Amino acid sequence: MLNQFSRTELLFGKEAMDHLEGSRVAVFGIGGVGSYTVEALARSGVGIIDIFDDDKVCLTNINRQLIATRKTVGKYKVDIMKERVLEINPKAIVNVHQCFYSPENADEFDFSEYTYIVDAIDTVTAKLELIMRAKAAGVPIISCMGAGNKLDPTRFEVVDIYKTSICPLAKVMRKELRARGIKELKVVYSKEPARTPIEDMSISCRTNCICPPGTERKCTVRRQVPGSTAFVPSVAGLIIAGEVIKDITGVK
Repeated sequence: MLNQFSRTELLFGKEAMDHLEGSRVAVFGIGGVGSYTVEALARSGVGIIDIFDDDKVCLTNINRQLIATRKTVGKYKVDIMKERVLEINPKAIVNVHQCFYSPENADEFDFSEYTYIVDAIDTVTAKLELIMRAKAAGVPIISCMGAGNKLDPTRFEVVDIYKTSICPLAKVMRKELRARGIKELKVVYSKEPARTPIEDMSISCRTNCICPPGTERKCTVRRQVPGSTAFVPSVAGLIIAGEVIKDITGVK
């Protein structure tokens, strides 16, 4: 019988689609990368999706985040993302976690419940905690390295963290993971050298913050607010979703 996933089933087969329907994937970070990852997972038939993010949609998110529109500014990203997933697949189960994942709340989540974990967050401390917990639970994880300040979406690669180069975030992660005894980690990263954002205070979040009321972590606390585009983080998110889907089903 035809359904919304029939075209995918033509490539993967029914057994793989049944496997996806019974899978539970956790995505940490529903921004420029994570929002596209979640959408692709939903459109591929993943049955249970856990989404983690404490942020609200900001006007400055509209240029790159799937859930960001004029109508959604000020709303929690996880709520908008859940609504989109259920419009795609009403049978899906979407578990919303309106929180910023960190070592302080890591004990609240049982990683053994997940089939796969996606790291689409940009804080090193949180990324390291997430990776360590996933490894300890024996759950596959894929981590996204830096996607900001870049313009070439064709430069992304899927490799082990210790085979990365150029990306400053990957360099930090290699050092920290090596110190923690992590021997391997699948990542998506770009070989494109990061560009330096234009210093224009008239469009700087540092001097013109428009974060929605109630925002927990405002952009003004960042060391640098990166430039971004619609066509770079989205590609990273779709690549991640593809890796998750192929790994879960075993179809290459």
